[in-house]
Amino acid sequence: MMASPDSPQAAFARFVRRAIDDAKNERGWTVSDLAAHTGVGRSTVFRWLAGDWHDYPELAKVRDFCRALDVPLSAAVRALGLPESPPAQRRAEPPSSVDADVRVILARLADPAVPAPEKKLIRDLLRYLARRPVRRAG
Repeated sequence: MMASPDSPQAAFARFVRRAIDDAKNERGWTVSDLAAHTGVGRSTVFRWLAGDWHDYPELAKVRDFCRALDVPLSAAVRALGLPESPPAQRRAEPPSSVDADVRVILARLADPAVPAPEKKLIRDLLRYLARRPVRRAG
């Protein structure tokens, strides 16, 4: 299938290519390594890269792919041209400054213009903070 440059297939193929390139540059992973770590088969990865699909990729596979590569699922959803969440699931309260900061961080991780070393630094800091014991006051 030949996907037009603005099709969901082409946009998702670009997203997958960036994620694979980052995995190769940051972790030294091949497509076989990527398949082993994500649980997404090599043939599926190659179909995604070629934009060779008619029905949208399975959410579980996309989620596993993103989780293993520390890529925000929302970036994959945007690449597919899907709404990020149904209106009923959106919060009614105004976003906090922390939410705004998290959105900026996720946008940087998804931005192809941000260099791989910068993305690695962000991911390393997030991992450190996530695993750091909570210090209670008092």
